[in-house]
Amino acid sequence: MKLLLVNPNLTQAVTDAVLAAARSRAAPGTELVAVTGRFGPAVIGSRAENALAQHGVLDLVAQHAPGCDAVVLGVSLDTALWACRELLDIPVVGMTEAGLLCGATVATRIGLLTNGARMGPLYRELVQSYDLGERLAGVETLTLTPQQMVGAPQEAQQAVLEAVLAGARTLVERDGAEAVLLAGAAMASMADALQPRLPVPLLDGVGCAVALAQALVGLRLPRARVGSVSPTGGRAVQGVSPALTALFGRSA
Repeated sequence: MKLLLVNPNLTQAVTDAVLAAARSRAAPGTELVAVTGRFGPAVIGSRAENALAQHGVLDLVAQHAPGCDAVVLGVSLDTALWACRELLDIPVVGMTEAGLLCGATVATRIGLLTNGARMGPLYRELVQSYDLGERLAGVETLTLTPQQMVGAPQEAQQAVLEAVLAGARTLVERDGAEAVLLAGAAMASMADALQPRLPVPLLDGVGCAVALAQALVGLRLPRARVGSVSPTGGRAVQGVSPALTALFGRSA
């Protein structure tokens, strides 16, 4: 089995964190291919940057998805998730969607931890779009930026972990969260280190997405041929990469 991990941000260190988290949950024999965006935002921190990153995701999957069995979006806003599902015949899993779905199997109320105060409403909207708003205990945001998290020198890494732990504890103590989802690709691979110090499950979206992608490949479900996620019909597009042009040009 071959999984494509897509990070549309331009920060290679985030891709490295996603790959490390994916390796910890990949089954024996699963091959992981991680790719980083070539254009767009360094790190997504707004709706505008997320809109730009959607093109980046589509460009990356057009180039790298052929030959893969599934795609995992290593971007916590699940950027271009449904667009990818329209264009590809293989399973596509978003890390936050996967984390929420896994969380719903172990808890009645899920807390979501992310970076940046302005991002809180975006994640609430994302959770609502999955019809899981009633299961959301609360959203807590950290003052640390993703760049600070993945770029911290060795001596500062413990402080980063302590900040993440404090945010998770706030969700448990203030909001009654029974599980906490780390909604940030820069926080990928932190869950294992912090889990022993938290009284509820700590969910790493990348790990959940890899596990779900592997399960979907094994289920061998066909894609819908009718409805809103069916193939787009082969309409022509212009001004994008040859690989993306060809992907849009497929009629089935």
